[in-house]
Amino acid sequence: MEIRKKIDKILGNTLVFIMAVMVINVLWQVFTRFIVGTPSSFTDELARYLMIWVGVLGAAYISGKKMHVAIDLIPRKLNKANQIKLKIVVNILIIIFCLGALVVGGARLVYITLILEQYSPALQIPLALVYLVIPISGLLIIFYKISDILNKQLL
Repeated sequence: MEIRKKIDKILGNTLVFIMAVMVINVLWQVFTRFIVGTPSSFTDELARYLMIWVGVLGAAYISGKKMHVAIDLIPRKLNKANQIKLKIVVNILIIIFCLGALVVGGARLVYITLILEQYSPALQIPLALVYLVIPISGLLIIFYKISDILNKQLL
């Protein structure tokens, strides 16, 4: 359980840092556009990439905190034992999805953009770095769901 708290803290601090950079970036964009009169060329692209990272990593963080939106119509009608069984099945399905779509699919996307040497137009950073958040987030969600199952933190 100790490692989960460390991952939560690191992930939370990372999200705060990315949001702070995003706020500064957007303020700089507004300043250069309306005060200086010459908009900065990289700020729009950086804001877009930071928003991708916040969204995808934020989904992993929320999944770990069990604060995501859930429809609990069926679980509320079940007894405690069946609720736990249903949660285990749901967590296993989430693990399978994350493994296939986020980890494997995301890793393939990162690999392809790395091999094709695709770079962002303004920042000139490899797009593989932008897409790297997808498999990272998938691994984090898988960790959280396995941890939930093993530590019986399903309800």
